Amino acid sequence: MSARSNVCDLTEIKNAVDIEEKLEKMGLQLPPVPKPVGAYQPFVTSGKLVFLSGQLSRDAAGKVLEGKVGAELSLARGQEAAKFAAAYALSVMKHLIGFEKISRVVKMTGFVQAVPDFHQIPDVLNAASEIFAAVFGEKGTHARTAVGVGSLPLNAAVEIDIILELK
Repeated sequence: MSARSNVCDLTEIKNAVDIEEKLEKMGLQLPPVPKPVGAYQPFVTSGKLVFLSGQLSRDAAGKVLEGKVGAELSLARGQEAAKFAAAYALSVMKHLIGFEKISRVVKMTGFVQAVPDFHQIPDVLNAASEIFAAVFGEKGTHARTAVGVGSLPLNAAVEIDIILELK
């Protein structure tokens, strides 16, 4: 092993520790990685890109935050749902990929189960986007698609999927 590879390894470890410290300061405890409930993988890697499967709005105990934003759920509860989904995405990143291997968050696609006349879909998903920016800094800012939908699996309020770039 060269001295250069040791320096890179130490830098990667430090970056992972920095992320853990940021999560702790934010008071964000990552839930356990959810087990797939269908015929899919939690993530797939292609070249330097990692595609995370959709993460639902589950609380730390794994209970799905259900309902339509604009009906049963307020904007604030929708934002809470987006934060829950982001926490599960971060859990997959940490436990199955490793924070130290992630170069940046490339894109997030967010789906909000909402009534037809609810148009604050981006406001709901900002809650998740802000978490990735807080955790990864500039490398956590990403492209995004925000979509309102009539229903989601398990009646979840929010589902997000993420594309990452590896180092």
